[in-house]
Amino acid sequence: MTVKEKINSLVDELSNIGIVPVIKLDKVENAEKLAKALRDGGINCAEVTFRAKGADDVIRRMTKAYPDMLVGAGTVLTCEQADAAYKAGAKFCVAPGLNPKVVKHCLDKGEPFAPGVSSASEIEQALELGLDFVKFFPAEQAGGLPYIKSVCAPYSTMRFMPTGGVTEENLNTYLGFNKIVCCGGSWIVPAKLLDAEDWAGITKLCRTAVDKMLGFTMVHVGLNCANEKEAENVADEFEAAFGFEKKVGNSSVFASTYMEMMKKPFHGTHGHIAIATNSVTRALYQLEKRGYKVMEGSQKFNADGVMNVAYLEHEFGGFAVHLVLKK
Repeated sequence: MTVKEKINSLVDELSNIGIVPVIKLDKVENAEKLAKALRDGGINCAEVTFRAKGADDVIRRMTKAYPDMLVGAGTVLTCEQADAAYKAGAKFCVAPGLNPKVVKHCLDKGEPFAPGVSSASEIEQALELGLDFVKFFPAEQAGGLPYIKSVCAPYSTMRFMPTGGVTEENLNTYLGFNKIVCCGGSWIVPAKLLDAEDWAGITKLCRTAVDKMLGFTMVHVGLNCANEKEAENVADEFEAAFGFEKKVGNSSVFASTYMEMMKKPFHGTHGHIAIATNSVTRALYQLEKRGYKVMEGSQKFNADGVMNVAYLEHEFGGFAVHLVLKK
């Protein structure tokens, strides 16, 4: 696999995960426990910063315990640190700034490297080095999403991982822009929880962040009717009883936006439940980790190639569930 292919594979996986916890772990012996806490919370990823002594040992222990975990090294400032990180099993390295010597060293060895940038000049240097994925740091202090959007016109191929000032509150603002691959943040692994070895607390923070990132909300319930006449009759009842306006479509009849009566039986024993999410792709990634599989062939994509509909194989109380992309 070429380094370009490795970077594209890395970007795909980071995009599915969405959140990259930035970790400064002083107690190397807690590496496996922390890795498990992250995974249990739905984040199979970590950026282990070399600001802490023994970072390469932390990476080695994490990747040995969980070979499929996407563990990278952060604050990689020298070629020697990069070599130590990759030898320990790191799948990528990132830095707060752009050092052409370190970037070239890693790329020449066929290893992914994402330097930090905060200006158009640095983006151009990254492009000159053959990169199209970089860390944007410090994100909020350097202009945040408005700045990233402003530079994406002339540098349309560049993709970003904002880090620095990203929180649970502004995470979705960043991820809502299609040039943002993922966001790095330390709020998921605060020092006080690490010091207290509160692994359950870290897992809870991860799960909360993932659920907020996905933003699940119920949209409507679909009922399977035997035929078009029955579908219209049920819609008429909802309109008469609750004032839900009847709207006839090609394959179903809606009563307002809450109830959908199918003109003939479709997915689900009784019907389906539509749940909206900020990203169908990320939602499927997380749901599959939780034991739910996508119904093959049910995926649909919008004009931009973004998945906007997908059904799960599992039924909930006799109802199929399909995810829809929030508008």
